[in-house]
Parts: sequence; structure tokens; C-alpha cells
Amino acid sequence: MMAEPPASLSAQDEGSYVYLTIKDRIPQILTKAIDTLHRHKSEFFEKYGEKGMEAEKKAISLLSKLRNELQTDKPITPLVEKLADTDIWNQYLEHQQSLVSETDGKPRWFCSPWLFVECYAYRRIHEAVIQSPPIDDFDVFKESKQQTFFESQESIIGICTYLQELVKNIEDLDENHLKNEFFKLLQVSLWGNKCDLSMSAGNVSFQKTNIDSLEHFKPFILVNDMERLWSLLSNRKKTRGKDTVSRVDIVLDNSGFELVTDFILADFLLSSKLATEVHFYGKTIPWFVSDTTIHDFNWIIEQAKHSNHKWLSKCGVDWENYIKMGRWVYHGHFFWTLPHEFWAMSQVAPDLYAELQKAHLIFFKGDLNYRKLTGDRKWEFTIPFHQALNGFHPAPLCSIRTLKSEIQVGLQPGQSEQLTASDPDWLTTGKYGIFQFDGPL
Repeated sequence: MMAEPPASLSAQDEGSYVYLTIKDRIPQILTKAIDTLHRHKSEFFEKYGEKGMEAEKKAISLLSKLRNELQTDKPITPLVEKLADTDIWNQYLEHQQSLVSETDGKPRWFCSPWLFVECYAYRRIHEAVIQSPPIDDFDVFKESKQQTFFESQESIIGICTYLQELVKNIEDLDENHLKNEFFKLLQVSLWGNKCDLSMSAGNVSFQKTNIDSLEHFKPFILVNDMERLWSLLSNRKKTRGKDTVSRVDIVLDNSGFELVTDFILADFLLSSKLATEVHFYGKTIPWFVSDTTIHDFNWIIEQAKHSNHKWLSKCGVDWENYIKMGRWVYHGHFFWTLPHEFWAMSQVAPDLYAELQKAHLIFFKGDLNYRKLTGDRKWEFTIPFHQALNGFHPAPLCSIRTLKSEIQVGLQPGQSEQLTASDPDWLTTGKYGIFQFDGPL
């Protein structure tokens, strides 16, 4: 049995990043969601008449109520709308209740685990919308996600052009050259994770990552297991039979620019034969402002395909073909929008765990996935990554993440002290990144 993990991060430490997220960031995101609904009022009226107007009012009043509950630190209440995940959520809430020793015995916003309350906030945003038919399929975050795609056009065209020129001659590359290209596109995918709309409270900042700037960013990679990823995939490529599958799974994070960088990496994996198929996992509901849903996934491919830039358009056509051929597969699963740590997956979602076990390597993109991999706990910085995973080992896996929360494991002794001395906010600005691998011991 694993040793008991340390305490969860929570907003009890005033002035901490978590505290400011609950106090300021989430209310700002709720205000923005309310504003978005309000701006679409006439569209709802045109589409649905009076019913649309009523629905918009209802959704706004439910979101205002949620904002008020959060700001006045009210007890967290069970979900009411029956969906596939409602019972699991409410059981989790009861479990949190059993852990609370305060007088009224109710989990509250500022003292409950951060992972739980932050996920709960987004699940309640979704509930407010689904309780308001006929606008119950409206994604309050869609515009922000699409805006990051349009505002990052220059970088997107740059990396798509780079990829297309690379794959033209990929057969002729020697092993060393191929490895260098693999490392470059891994880094593009890493720095694509810098932009996160839940971190900027939904304010869009466009992306400037390009191939030429990678050397400049190298010193900011705190854990770099890229060599291990290369060994694993290139050895498999050398030893597998002609009809054997090499499967890489990518658990996605943000849509927009970051999703394009993930597509570029996935395309390269197939073109270089480091993988024969890539499986993507996205969210089943709008999540953490910019997280990828199936609609975002398909939308980006459509946008690329219909671009008037030839290489971006070529990428879109290729990506659509990969999907038709079954070499790219998208999976949605409600587990990704539960508040559970990943070490609970084999119990809570055994079907998903079994699916991940089919992969030869899994990439977990972004900060929220890292928080769930490590349970969002107050681990020592030097604790081994394998230990912090607390028994979650479906397949060899790697976190590709820029740091945006007060948690990081697997650092060298003295590394965190040095970072704190030179850059006190190193944990939360997205300036630093990791490729952190866990394979069979």
C-alpha cells in the first residue's frame, strides 16, 4: 500500500496562488461568462424567440448565484441536473464532507482542496447552461478559444510551413537529424502550453512560439527527459514487426494555438514512423476556459483545411485524412472533468484506464493534468515523480507542462532553492517547463 500522500493544496494560505485563483480569477471568469451570454441575447432571440430570452436570463441568474456563493464562501452544494457524472460528483462531495471537521461539517470554497473546488466551479458553469434549454448546448468559452487561434495565425502558419518542409524529405534524414527534429517539435508543443485562458481569466494573449526561439527557451526546461522519450519510441520503431502498432496517446489541454502544436507533433510522429497511430483525449464539456472539446478539435482541423495559406491548408487536409484512416482517434470521457486524482482512475473509470493501457507512451499536456497526476498535493520538490503518481502507471507516460501552480516534483536537491532565489514566482508564471517521464522501473 502507498504511503498516505501529503495534504492537498487549498485557498487557506492567504496571498497564495490558490487563494488568488479562488478569490479573483474564478469570479472574473464567471463575470466573463455572464457577459458572453448577455452579448448573445439577440442571437438567442432570433433563434428561439421569447424562450431564448428566458433561457439567457435563467443561465445568467444561475451563474450570478454561483459567483455569490463563491465570494461569500458558502457551503458547496450537490449538483442537481442529472447527467452521466452527477452521482459520482455528489458522492465525491459527500466524501469531502466526511473529511471536514468544522462545526457545520460542510466543505467550503476557501478551505476545501483546490483541485476539487476549481473543477466544481467549471462543472457548475456547465450545469447553469444545461439547466437553461434551448440554449443548453452553448459553450460560453468558445469565442475565447477561437480568438486564440486567429490571433496566433502567424505562429501557426510558421510551424505548419516548417512541418510540411520537414516531412517532404523525412525519409532521407539520418537518425541523429530525426532525433533533433523530434526534440524541436516536442518543445514547440511544450511552449504551446504557455497560454492558458483560465490563468489569464479568459483574456486572450496571442502566441509567439516559433522554431527559431527554441534555443532561447532551453534554460527554462527544469526537467528534461526527452532522451528517454526518444529511446522508447526509436527502439520500438527498430524492433517492431511490419504490421505491429506503435501507439502514442495525447491527453490534451488547451485548444487554439496549443492544440495546433499538438497536431504538429502527432503528424510528425506518424510521418517519421515513430508511431503508427495517435489517440487524443479531450473534455466532454467546456472546461477551464480553453480546454479542448470534440467541437474545438474538429473546428481547428476545418479552419486549417479552409485556410488560404497552402501549408496550413495542406496540414488540415492531412489531419482530416488521418482521422478518416483511423490513424488519429479522438476519445471523450467524463472522467477528465471529474475532481478525482488520476490514481483513482482504475476504480472510477476502469474502461478509460484499460484504454490508456493500450498505449506505448502517453503524453499528458498541461498544468491541470499534472495536478491530477500528482494529486495536487504539497509534495516536497525532490520527491520522485514515480512516487507522486501514487500507483497510477497505465503505460510509460510523460508530463509536458509549463508550470502554473504551486506544485512540482522530481527536482534535483537545491534546484528549487536556486529558482526561488532568482525568480520567486517560478512556480506559477508559465515561464518554466518540464518533460517529466515515468516508465517501467
